[in-house]
Amino acid sequence: MSEIPPELHKAVQQVAATETLLSCWDFDGTLAPIVADPEAARPLPGTVELLQELAALPDTHVALLSGRARADLARLSQVEPPIELVGCHGAEFPPRLVTSDLTEQAELLQELVTEVTELADGVEGVLLEVKPVSVAVHVRNVSDRDLATDLTERVLSSPGTRSGVQVTTGKEVVELSVAEGNKGEAIDILRGDIGATAVTFMGDDVTDEHGFAVLEPGDLGVKVGFGETAARYHVAEPEDVQMLLRLLISERGSSAKDR
Repeated sequence: MSEIPPELHKAVQQVAATETLLSCWDFDGTLAPIVADPEAARPLPGTVELLQELAALPDTHVALLSGRARADLARLSQVEPPIELVGCHGAEFPPRLVTSDLTEQAELLQELVTEVTELADGVEGVLLEVKPVSVAVHVRNVSDRDLATDLTERVLSSPGTRSGVQVTTGKEVVELSVAEGNKGEAIDILRGDIGATAVTFMGDDVTDEHGFAVLEPGDLGVKVGFGETAARYHVAEPEDVQMLLRLLISERGSSAKDR
């Protein structure tokens, strides 16, 4: 995208003028390009500095909403407070917003990890990611696509059907969680916590659709990539996201001077 379309430019201007802004961003595929090795994911050069600049503006709150564990998200994103981090697709909140004790679910999570590990045994290229409240099965690097599909189906039909397990599917990944929550619920909680009068949310995966679904008429949702979505606007890639981030900073800064 060489330039931002006029209608999207206008939408950014409008949301930037709100009294209290909550700006939410997915990480992988949005702020950071998708890579084969999840540990190699990093924001585009300059993105972290732009996010911190946005978060420093008056009455502006920034949050990253990711499927990753909060600790991993903090390490890979390299952002710092006051930017908030919500992990595990909306199930892992900053300590100040945690309202439930998941101690009882720890045993169930361990059982899921054991069962998934057995199912994935011998599947070359599969990656198991154990998080505080979930286990994710990544099949992006499984070269045998029939085997990848079979493993995904077995995970969904066996441990995925257990009581107390919430299933989330994404691009080349299926995740089993022992905690309820999604990005839409996370946005609602953050909105209420700070009293946001408008929200922006940008994401690329099917799990981000929960976030787009809760946006209100005065909010702004942008899908990164193509395909069916509840978001009103879309851009092609993380480089376009960075362009929108720069525009949002500019418009929000100008609006602050007028308020």
